[in-house]
Amino acid sequence: MKKQYKKKFKFDKSIIALIIIDVFVVICFFLAYGPINYFRNFLITTAMTTQTHKYLARTFYSEKTINKVLGENTITDFKTGSDVSKVVIGGVEDPGTYASSYEKEILEHGKKEEYKVIEFEYNGYDCYVVAIYNSKRVSLMQSTYVGQSGQTLMNMAKDHGAKVAINAGGFIDADASGVAGTGNGGIPSGVVIKDGKLLYGNGNTSTSIAGFNKDGILMLSYSTANQAIANGMKDAIQFGPFLIVNGESATINGNGGWGINPRTVLAQRQDGIVLFLVIDGNGANKYNWSGRGGASMNDVLVLLERYGAYNAVNMDGGASTTLVVNNTLKNHPCGYSETGERRLPNGWMYKWYNVSLFFFL
Repeated sequence: MKKQYKKKFKFDKSIIALIIIDVFVVICFFLAYGPINYFRNFLITTAMTTQTHKYLARTFYSEKTINKVLGENTITDFKTGSDVSKVVIGGVEDPGTYASSYEKEILEHGKKEEYKVIEFEYNGYDCYVVAIYNSKRVSLMQSTYVGQSGQTLMNMAKDHGAKVAINAGGFIDADASGVAGTGNGGIPSGVVIKDGKLLYGNGNTSTSIAGFNKDGILMLSYSTANQAIANGMKDAIQFGPFLIVNGESATINGNGGWGINPRTVLAQRQDGIVLFLVIDGNGANKYNWSGRGGASMNDVLVLLERYGAYNAVNMDGGASTTLVVNNTLKNHPCGYSETGERRLPNGWMYKWYNVSLFFFL
């Protein structure tokens, strides 16, 4: 009798396992092909904006379906740039009373406090806004080995003496599989302008370029790199999309076509205060239903509007999203290294002083 009971128990367990598998397959099929479009849109727009995970969308959907979904989820393509005359550095003093708690977080700070880190949670993910009160001390930094290899943002910040740093643009070098943007981060993608000189990219092709002029004003320019330099662009990279231009927020259809991912955003308020916005994802815990996690472009706009961004541009996100403050990794990157950081070609930094000037003064 005991032997028969054991055989029956084993048989029952196998049946249960098959039922669970069948239910899982049905649920996946329903989500992928059912009448609710959220999962389909989430999967396609998230996967297709990565370098290495596009296969996730192509496993379930045809190119026709992918293109249809991407066409339905879009963000305004600003063809006009920002107006630097509208930004007045130091245009707003601490008023003592504030329009909102978010405004208070930005404007309430010590007289000698040149930056402030604001931490909060949004939709279950850790978020960071760094308010930088001296925009002239924000500049582009490059990997010490740019052209050959990228660096983690932590090491790049140390090499440049940066107090605060975020990642900036992407890269085009490939790994052994030949997929662009998966190598060691040595070769920047698109336009890179440093100290008013074009270092990478085509100077005569119109594209989205974002960076600072000598007065510390964030310029968003849809132009050639040569035109941007002629108009005063000092440090800049090619990236996007532009999210807010001259106080006007982008119009987003669906989820904007960028899915859900960790985000890095460079922004400036009309009073000149620079904002580094970093939205974390799942960090090392990225192997779950929400993947790397993070935010949609709709979420990003909500946060930018809360903190009064007047001009804002999306930087490289996903596994690149990194924030370093005082030589400490502040967020939780979702890359595959021990710390989650990946090697990058460049970043935006804030530093106390210009080292080259310091020794000559």
